Amino acid sequence: MNTPDAPSPALFDAFWRVVARHGWHGTTFARIAEESGESLADLRSRYATPVDLLRAYHRAVDQAVLEGTVPGQMSFGTARDRVFDLLMRRFDALAPHREGVLRLQRDLMRDPISALLLSPMLMASMAWTLEGAGVSTAGFQGTLRVQGLVGVWLSAARAWEGDESIDLGATMAALDRALDRAEKVARTLRLSEHEMPPQGPVEGGDAVPPDIVDPPLADTGIMVASAEAGEDGMPPGSGPSDLPDSPGDLRPA
Repeated sequence: MNTPDAPSPALFDAFWRVVARHGWHGTTFARIAEESGESLADLRSRYATPVDLLRAYHRAVDQAVLEGTVPGQMSFGTARDRVFDLLMRRFDALAPHREGVLRLQRDLMRDPISALLLSPMLMASMAWTLEGAGVSTAGFQGTLRVQGLVGVWLSAARAWEGDESIDLGATMAALDRALDRAEKVARTLRLSEHEMPPQGPVEGGDAVPPDIVDPPLADTGIMVASAEAGEDGMPPGSGPSDLPDSPGDLRPA
């Protein structure tokens, strides 16, 4: 993230070591300063709370993932393939801080209020993922797509927690299954080939995803499903029981 006050990689490393060692609620600037070697005064000049560092990390991961996209790539493969690629790149970007990220995940599973408060960061990241795949996030339909992708991510993230393999085979399999389910939930992602514009700008592509999205159905933190989420990881209220079950028609009803 190329901004003057962007955290350095060393500061991110120190932040996640503190989270891994002390948990989210034990993450303080005093500990971050001690771990990173930066002064409290310098940290205070840039960040108000540890949430600001977490938000900056989300943006840095988003940027790392999106930097892998190239002009013209929307003509290659399906939107589903592009979403799959972007989400797997996200796991790759999180890998250097895996221990801290998983500790945060476990902490937020026990603290749904904090998970809800942090959920807009995940929503924003999923919105950028869809835009990177050439899928519009504009309007009510776009909001439904973002919500659907949150469910896909959560399902794959649970597999990632227990996946120690180098190639992340179990995570890829879980992500593939989650995308299969999402394609059957007709009011979510709308990733079928015939729904994508063949050329030119993406419909609604001029609407830039915000850094913070206020999700009407948010139930997660950085990558944590709440107790209300179904077994397939989809957000509450977005399951097949209330959506048309037609794999070939992913248009909103």
